Amino acid sequence: MTYRTRLILLILMDSIIVSMAIFVAAWIAYPFEPVIHTSSLIISAIALLIFHHIFAFKYHLYNKVWSFASVGELTAIVKAVTLSIIGTAVVQYLASGFVIYKRALLVTWMLHILMIGGSRFIWRVLRDKYIQKPKDKKRTLIIGAGSTGAMIVKHMRGQSNSGLLPVGFVDDNPSKQKMHLYDLPILGKLKDIDSVIKNHHIEQAVIAIPSLPNNILHEIVKTCNQQKVKTQMIPSIEDLMTGKIAVSHLKDIEVEDLLGREPVELDIQAISEYVTGNTVMITGAGGSIGSEICRQLMRFTPKKMILVGHGEFSIYSIEMELREKFGEMGIEIFPIIGDVQDRFRMFEIVEKYRPAIIYHAAAHKHVPLMEYNPREAVKNNVIGTKNVAEAADVFGVKTFVLISSDKAVNPTNVMGATKRLAEMVIQNMNNTSHTKFVAVRFGNVLGSRGSVIPLFKKQIEKGGPVTVTDAEMTRYFMTIPEASRLVIQAGTLAKGGEIFVLDMGEPIKIIDLARNLIHLSGFTEKEIPIKITGIRPGEKMFEELLNENEILPGEVYDKIYVGRTNEANPDKLVDFMNKFDDLSDEKLKDELMKIIYDDNELHARTAEQ
Repeated sequence: MTYRTRLILLILMDSIIVSMAIFVAAWIAYPFEPVIHTSSLIISAIALLIFHHIFAFKYHLYNKVWSFASVGELTAIVKAVTLSIIGTAVVQYLASGFVIYKRALLVTWMLHILMIGGSRFIWRVLRDKYIQKPKDKKRTLIIGAGSTGAMIVKHMRGQSNSGLLPVGFVDDNPSKQKMHLYDLPILGKLKDIDSVIKNHHIEQAVIAIPSLPNNILHEIVKTCNQQKVKTQMIPSIEDLMTGKIAVSHLKDIEVEDLLGREPVELDIQAISEYVTGNTVMITGAGGSIGSEICRQLMRFTPKKMILVGHGEFSIYSIEMELREKFGEMGIEIFPIIGDVQDRFRMFEIVEKYRPAIIYHAAAHKHVPLMEYNPREAVKNNVIGTKNVAEAADVFGVKTFVLISSDKAVNPTNVMGATKRLAEMVIQNMNNTSHTKFVAVRFGNVLGSRGSVIPLFKKQIEKGGPVTVTDAEMTRYFMTIPEASRLVIQAGTLAKGGEIFVLDMGEPIKIIDLARNLIHLSGFTEKEIPIKITGIRPGEKMFEELLNENEILPGEVYDKIYVGRTNEANPDKLVDFMNKFDDLSDEKLKDELMKIIYDDNELHARTAEQ
């Protein structure tokens, strides 16, 4: 139906209702004697009709989408009708010898609201009950009967293509038990989800509790998976607050949701003073961590963002994303293709753009792959870091933040050793430079390229098995946004030379991660088996964020600690760099370990292995 046709029909329908209402009201108000003269009734009807259309246009009664009608629309009707009656009373007073038929006007007001409002709301009832065919929709349980749950139901009913039919709620609030919300019953508490699913033939569940604790979320997902019920949830509080996603945009539950923690509260003032109006450079800007650091930094309106990376497509992608999301903020964005191993290129970039802050996220991070390619690991992770750090020193960069890894603690593999050596490089430079050099060390990042989550997902898509190296292997995990936020916050705390360590929470068994992902994908371990393959070259069973000698008491900020590490021997570093090109792969591994451990430590570790 076109807007013009709809407008004409509404005006015609209202005209009939308004014209009838005052005559019906006169008969109801004065049933036994004709108190009001016919001429007065006709004048009153004409006045009411004119005033109604004036106020109907004023309060947009002909422009509202009545299939979504609620309290706001009812309020508009009441205002329009009330003002129409007041206007008619004035006309009646002047035309009838200063007489107002109050009883008739009161009844007219009530009939007017009932009939105008009813004509609008009847469409919503017809649409919900008869026009939409619930047989094509999945019977859906809403978990949480608060304001969010109410919004979800309103959205489902308002969207004919949502594919979901709300059946009822579950909520732990005692005062809501056996009550109804939007004509839907509260069917029980969270502990009753299993029986509610069976008794009401639930096909899908939507979690509408924004701050649901992770252990309860885990139990809900487990119960729903056992009953073969797909589970979705509202977006994160962060996405809702920033307006990135509306509450109606449901999302599938990811492993990150089950393992997530309380959001980090950033010191916005400190970060703003540190970032706002400055030029910031990010190496590895197209990678998982580098790109998220870019997104987080844009909120603080730096003057320029220098996106440095080796892969042209990844740099193009993050540049386009930042321009699309933050283009109106006036921040200059420079996509720069360059390899950190190219010393001349790094000096050229830093000299040209003169950044105040550098986040060095470019690195090779795949542990088994670096065991086979130790030379490339050193070139990228150590020499690359040295190139960018020395450029920062020469051109007066204020702060240099190295993104390090928990694998740098007591390293047993090439990747970990090169990251520890990179830390030593910047610690050594901090002793002689005006630039503040710091490192931020954290564990595995959920969803990053090369992490286990994408691998497990591919294996599940292929029907399994999901491969886990050892049933007892554990790792620390953190989401990409949380890690990036803490990296930025750590930069504000830098005094120079620190190794900041992020609180990664409790270590998680890799096999538990695999089980969660299998269940979230709607399968059981019988359908998608887990296969133990054995530890790969260079892998540890357990990883640490700090060794015993590196722990400093107390947090310097929420979830951020400062580690105390051994100072690097500058002579050893220089000697290693000088003979690097002449070392075989095996000799290269030995020399890496010699720099990190003294002779006694190295001897003891060799004996243990």
